[in-house]
Amino acid sequence: MTEVSSEKRSTITDYHAKYFSHELSRRHSAADSEKIATALFDAQVDLNPHQVSAALFAFKSPLSKGAILADEVGLGKTIEGGLVLSQKWAEGKRRILIICPASLRKQWRQELQDKFFLPSTILEAKNYNKMIKDGVRRPFKRDDIGICSFQFAARHEEELMVIPWDLVIIDEAHRLRNVYKTSNKTGRVLRAALSNAPKILLTATPLQNSLMELYGLVSFIDKYAFGDAKSFRSQYARLTGEDSFNELKARLAPICHRTLRRQVMEYIRYTNRIAITEEFIPSEEEQTLYDQVSDYLRRENLQALPSSQRTLMTLILRKLLASSTFAIAGALEALARKLRQQLKDNADLEATLAKLENDIADDYEEFDELTDEWSDDDEPPVPLTQEEIDAINAEIADLEAFKDLAVSITENAKGQALLSALETGFNKAKELEAADKAIIFTESRRTQDYLVRILEENGYKDQIVLFNGSNTDVKSKEVYKQWVEDNKGSDKISGSRTADMRAALVDEFRENARIMIATEAAAEGINLQFCSMLVNYDLPWNPQRVEQRIGRCHRYGQQHDVVVINFLNKSNAADQRVYQLLDEKFKLFSGVFGASDEVLGAIEGGVDFEKRIAAIYQNCRTTNDIETAFNDLRNEMEENISATMDDTRKQLLENFDAEVHDKLRVNLNESKEYLNRYEIMLWQLTAHELHPYAAFDDKTHGFTVHQLPGQLDIATPTGRYELSKTPENAHRYRLGHPLAQWVLTSSQERSTPPAELVLDYGAWSQTAQQIEGLVGQSGTIAVGKLSISGSDAQDHMLFAGNTDDGTDLTPDQIRRLLQVPATVADNNIQIDDTTLTAALETRKKAILEEVEAHRAEWFDEEMEKLDHWAEDKRKALKVELKDVDDQIKDLKKRTRLSGNLQEKLGLQRQTKKLESKRDAAWREYDDQARVIENQKDNLLDEVEERLQQDVSDTVLFTVRWRLMK
Repeated sequence: MTEVSSEKRSTITDYHAKYFSHELSRRHSAADSEKIATALFDAQVDLNPHQVSAALFAFKSPLSKGAILADEVGLGKTIEGGLVLSQKWAEGKRRILIICPASLRKQWRQELQDKFFLPSTILEAKNYNKMIKDGVRRPFKRDDIGICSFQFAARHEEELMVIPWDLVIIDEAHRLRNVYKTSNKTGRVLRAALSNAPKILLTATPLQNSLMELYGLVSFIDKYAFGDAKSFRSQYARLTGEDSFNELKARLAPICHRTLRRQVMEYIRYTNRIAITEEFIPSEEEQTLYDQVSDYLRRENLQALPSSQRTLMTLILRKLLASSTFAIAGALEALARKLRQQLKDNADLEATLAKLENDIADDYEEFDELTDEWSDDDEPPVPLTQEEIDAINAEIADLEAFKDLAVSITENAKGQALLSALETGFNKAKELEAADKAIIFTESRRTQDYLVRILEENGYKDQIVLFNGSNTDVKSKEVYKQWVEDNKGSDKISGSRTADMRAALVDEFRENARIMIATEAAAEGINLQFCSMLVNYDLPWNPQRVEQRIGRCHRYGQQHDVVVINFLNKSNAADQRVYQLLDEKFKLFSGVFGASDEVLGAIEGGVDFEKRIAAIYQNCRTTNDIETAFNDLRNEMEENISATMDDTRKQLLENFDAEVHDKLRVNLNESKEYLNRYEIMLWQLTAHELHPYAAFDDKTHGFTVHQLPGQLDIATPTGRYELSKTPENAHRYRLGHPLAQWVLTSSQERSTPPAELVLDYGAWSQTAQQIEGLVGQSGTIAVGKLSISGSDAQDHMLFAGNTDDGTDLTPDQIRRLLQVPATVADNNIQIDDTTLTAALETRKKAILEEVEAHRAEWFDEEMEKLDHWAEDKRKALKVELKDVDDQIKDLKKRTRLSGNLQEKLGLQRQTKKLESKRDAAWREYDDQARVIENQKDNLLDEVEERLQQDVSDTVLFTVRWRLMK
C-alpha cells in the first residue's frame, strides 16, 4: 500500500474546498430528506430504509412536540432514536436525556458509544449524590447525554422541569400508556416535568387493550393533540362508525409511525430460532438436597432471612438451588455464617449492656423501674432470648448439614447433560454452516466456575472465555491486556476499563474462543451476531430476560438460524410447567422473531410474572397443586394477551404495504445517493486541507497523520485514519471527528478572490451527461449561501452561472463542474458579476417561497390540531349538559305517569332545580367556550412566533471556468 503526500496530490482547488465544506456542514429543513444526513454519515450502522423513514418522521415538522416510533420488535427502534439524537448532537444541541428501564441503561450507553460515537453518562443515586456533593447544582444539565431509569427521573421531577431540553427519548414507553389514570404516578410526574420538552417515545406496543392507551401516550407528547380523557373516551372509546375511525386515524397520523417486519423483508434477512431441549434426572443425593432446602425455605419462621427481604431472598436461593450444588453450597454457608455472626454480636451486646446497666444502677436506684416504664421510639438493641438463641443454633445445624450434603456432590446431572447438549448443538451448527461457537448463560458465579472445570476436563480446555460483572479472573485480565496492546492507537479503546474489558472479551470470543460462559451481565449491551448457539444453563423465570438473552445472538446481522438449548428437570413438575409457558405461550425459543412485543408488553417488566412463579414454587407441594396454580396463571395471561384489539391496532396504526414499500425504496435510493456524494466530498476536501500533515491512499480511503495542524486540540491522535464504517487498526474518520471539523472550518475561512479555474474533464474518474456538452467551453460561475435561522434552521447553496455565449447553467450543471479536477490558472482577475448577482437573488427568492409554503403548511396542520382540541373541549362540556338534559327528560316522564298529586309536585320541584342547574351549565358552557377560543388564539400566536425566522445570504466566490478534455 503506497501513501503519498505532496503539494500536487489534491485534485481540487480552494474554491472546490470552500463549496464542499459548506455543502457538508449545511443545515437541512425538516421538510428535506437530507435532514438526518450527518447522523447517517457518521453512525456506524447499516443503512436501513425503515429506520431512515422513522427518523425523518420524527423531524416531520418544526412545530411538532414529538413522535411515537412504534416499529415492530426486531426493527431497531434504538437505532431510530439514536439517529434522531445524533442529528440533534450534530446541530450543536446538547440538552438530551434518555429515560428507559433500569435494565436497558447500559445497553443504551454502549449503543451510543459503539454506533454513534456519542458520550453519555448513566445517572443514578451514587454518582448523582457525588455530583451534588462536589457542588454541581443540576447534574441533569450536562455536556454529554444523560441516561436514567423511569423511577430516577420521576424522583428528580423539579430539576427536569427547569431544564430547556432539546430532546428527551423514552424507551419502552408503553409503561406510560396509562398515564391518564391517577394510579400511574410515575407517568403523571414525568408528563408534568417534561411537558415542554420535545419527546420521542419508543415502543412496539402503543396499543394493547384499550384505545385509551393511545390517548395516554399521545397526551404525554402533546396535551393539545386531544381534549381530555373524558372527551376522548366519549368520541373514540368505541369506534362504531367509519367516520370517527377515519378521523382518529388522521389525528394519529402526524404523531405515530409504525413499520412491520413483513414490510421490510426485502431489506433485512431474518433467521429462525431452533429449540433443543436437553432432559436430565437429578441424582438421588441432588434430589434429597433439593427437597430438604425447599422444605427449609417453606418454614414459617426463618432466622437467616429478614422478613423484609424474605420473598426476594427465597427467590434467589431457589434459583441457586436449581443452578448447581456448588451455587447453593456457597449460599448455605453464607446464611450459616450470618447466623453465627448474629450470635457473636448478641454475646458482645449482652456483655456491654450488662456492664452499662450495672454501672448506672449502682448510682441511680430507680433505674430498673424506669426501664420497665419508659418507651423509646428508637428501639434500643435487645439481647436475644434463650429461645431465640436455641432456634438460631438449630437453624445453623440444619444449614451446615445441607451445605455438607451439597459439598459432597461433586458432579451434577445437569452438568453432565451440558456435555451432551453441546455436542448436539455443535452438530446442528455444523449442519447450518454456522460458526462453531456457543454462549452459555448461568445465573451463578459459582456455577460458572463449575462449568469451566467440567468443560476443561472434557475436551474444551483453552477454548473458553468468561464474562461476568467483574471479570477479575486471570484469563480475562490477560485477554484485556493483549487487546489494549493490539488496538493501541485506534478508536476501539474508549478509556473506560469496564467498557473496554467487555469489548475485549467479546473480541476474544469472536476471534479465538469457542465457548463463552456468561452470567446475566452479558444479557444486555453486547452484540454476538457471530454466535448462533445459545445455552440457557439456568433459565430465568422472567420472559423479558430470556428474550433479552436470546436477542444477543438472534438480532439484525445474524446470518444463521440460532440454536437455543434449554434444560428440563424431569423430576420437577414446576420446572416443566415454567418451560411450557415460556415456550408455548411466549414463543421464546422457536420461530423467526421470538416473543412479540405484544406478548411481552402485556406483562410489562415481567417482575410480577416472576413473583407469581416464585410463589407457586414456595406454596405448592403436590403435583396437583402445581398444575392448578399454573393453569390459573395461564388463564390470567390469556386475558392479558388478548387478540381483541388486533384488528383495531392494525387499521389504526399500520399503512398499506404498497405505500410503505414505495416510501422505503425512495428513502433508500435518496440516502445512498447523498451519502455517496458526502463521502466523495469529505475525502477530497480532507486530502486538500491535510496534505501538508498526512499521507493519503486513495484505494483504501485511508491516510496517516504524522503531524497535527497547530490549531487542533493535542488530544486528537495522530496515526492511521480510514473513511470506513469498520476500519482495521485505525481511527474511524467521520464528519463529527475533530480532525474533520478542523478541515471544514479551515476551508470555509480561507479567502477566495475572483479567479480562473481550468477544469480537466479527461482526468475525472466519472462522466456526467449534464456537462459533456460543455467540454471546450468557458464561462462564469457564482456560488452563494442562504441561511435561515429559527425553529426550522436551514442553509441552501445558491448557484448561478453561464457560458461565454450567454447560455445559463442549471444548478446541477454547476454542481457537476465543481466536482471535476481543476487547477487555478489565475487568481488575480476582475469579473463582472452583475448578471450572476441578479440570478442568485432570483434563486434566493424561489427558495424563500418554498420555505414559506412549508411554513404555511405546518401552520395549517397546527391550526387544524388546535381546532380539534377546542372542539374536543367543547364536546366534553356538552356531555355534562346532555347528562342534565337526560335527567330532566326522565323526571318529566315520571311526572306525567304519576297518579299521585304530592309525588307530581315533588317531581316538578326536582325538575325546576335541574332546569336551573342546566341554565347555569349553559352559561358556564358559553363562558368556557370563550375561554377555550382565547386559549386557542393564544396558542396560535405562540405557533406564529415559533415560525419567525431571520434570513441572511452571502456570495462564497465568483470564478471564470474553462472545461478541458
